[in-house]
Amino acid sequence: MATATIPQTASDELPFDERFEALLERGRTEYAAERLAEAIETFAKAERLAEKLGDRRAVDRAFVNQCTSILDLERNLALEHFQRLREILMAGNDLVNSWLAAYDLARAYECTKEHRKGLFYARIALDRSGILGLAAWRASSHNQIGNFLLAESHFQEALDEYAQALELLPPEPSRRRALILTNMGYARVVLGLPDGLPLLYRSLRMLRSLGAYRDQIFPLLDLCFTLVEMGRHVYALRYGVRALALAEASGEQDSIKHALFLLGEAAQQAGDETAARERFEQLQKRYYPDASYLPEVLLTVDVRKLINLKA
Repeated sequence: MATATIPQTASDELPFDERFEALLERGRTEYAAERLAEAIETFAKAERLAEKLGDRRAVDRAFVNQCTSILDLERNLALEHFQRLREILMAGNDLVNSWLAAYDLARAYECTKEHRKGLFYARIALDRSGILGLAAWRASSHNQIGNFLLAESHFQEALDEYAQALELLPPEPSRRRALILTNMGYARVVLGLPDGLPLLYRSLRMLRSLGAYRDQIFPLLDLCFTLVEMGRHVYALRYGVRALALAEASGEQDSIKHALFLLGEAAQQAGDETAARERFEQLQKRYYPDASYLPEVLLTVDVRKLINLKA
């Protein structure tokens, strides 16, 4: 599911040591360039430096940024990370750290498919962003809430959240704006509303122009799904293959699974049962090894009815 970008530090920046500031900025730059492993290490260095400086709030600031990068790279957090994020949130001694902790906790529960828990923390993050008065962070929180509502198939409510998120952002291209457009486009497609497909194309073009390769997985998958729905299987296959290649390169397991589902359905729609069976067999062997019957089942049902790409 498309998420928003790692936030820049708020205007209440603490008087950190210049070396700490430089490490935080480097980590954000690495994150924006999708060099996630490097960003994690840089934020870890910042955390160690803050510990030497004896600044607890700085330690926490580096840690929450590190968690954001870990979530993007690994789609999971260790239990000790969950616990520490909760402690930072409960301490409440720094609004910026509190927002980041709540945002990361919500994302972590998104990864574990615990949507109600995630929604709880996403709403806390929205509250903190409102107190801080930061429009971009409020936009990210509205997007996050929309994602959880979408995962629970509350499509209109999700669409309302995405609309609020977009209203808070400047009109110029940004990764944050593109990802929200992706989610909005998918919701509109599912609801049968106009402009869903153009929004997905717009999002993809924006991400390409920004060089955000990993994030292109999401509009590509959504385009594949939409074009399968429209019976335009040739174009659906084109976008599905690209989505699968990017997902494989990024290790995005959920996206790989969705791509294989959709490619199988698109091939079946095109009348190529051999290609459809091949995709469904790849899916079964990789993700459902004990369900040898699955390819045959999928060849006899409408796979689209089984998929919520945002769940």
